[in-house]
Amino acid sequence: MDRRKSIKALLIGTVGAGVLVDACKNADKKAIASSPDASIDADRMQEEKDYLKKLNAGDKFFTEHEMATITILGDIILPKDAKSGSASDAKVPDFIEFIVKDMPEHQTPLRGGLRWLDMQCLNRFEKAFKDCSQKQQIEMVEDIAYPEIKDPIAKTGRKIKPGMQQGIAFFSSLRDLVMTGFYTSEIGVKDLGYMGNTPNQWNGVPDDVLKQYGYAYSERELKECLSFDKV
Repeated sequence: MDRRKSIKALLIGTVGAGVLVDACKNADKKAIASSPDASIDADRMQEEKDYLKKLNAGDKFFTEHEMATITILGDIILPKDAKSGSASDAKVPDFIEFIVKDMPEHQTPLRGGLRWLDMQCLNRFEKAFKDCSQKQQIEMVEDIAYPEIKDPIAKTGRKIKPGMQQGIAFFSSLRDLVMTGFYTSEIGVKDLGYMGNTPNQWNGVPDDVLKQYGYAYSERELKECLSFDKV
């Protein structure tokens, strides 16, 4: 399941757009709240500082079993490769733990989905998802990860297996959160190759373009404005 390139393409598109907008804001809160450098909080309102302190000081929402399952699923969605780390390397499970406390509407769907996944695996493999073999885990994920793949030539598609609808909805939500958590982390930003704002050197409008439109810089402009040597 080679997902990294396809997921990056989906991220640039529309998949998970709603979660991405909200969670990007909260990812920033998480990074600041967990930073040992108190000076980073200098531009935060006191109400926000108090809120983040309270949020991070509370009890964990997910159990160890649930966190282990989320970690495995996250690394299936975004595995480690030669270029970048995995979802767990980017601390995506911690991000999801933060999100469900900051946005409680995610709690019931995710917890219910994790229980559904374990029940499916118990019925199929007599083990909880986290205790299944890698092959069994991938088999289970395949049933809920790509429910509507269609062949445009043969006009056929993968049929949704009976009873998989809840799992499909759960996995879709989790995948959005995993992608958001990863691509708002330091590892994910580097993986995208995002450079941010970088210094630039501009020598003004080229002479041939100025001449074409009948313009020219004045002596004062040429004298007072910086001119960088062309490389």
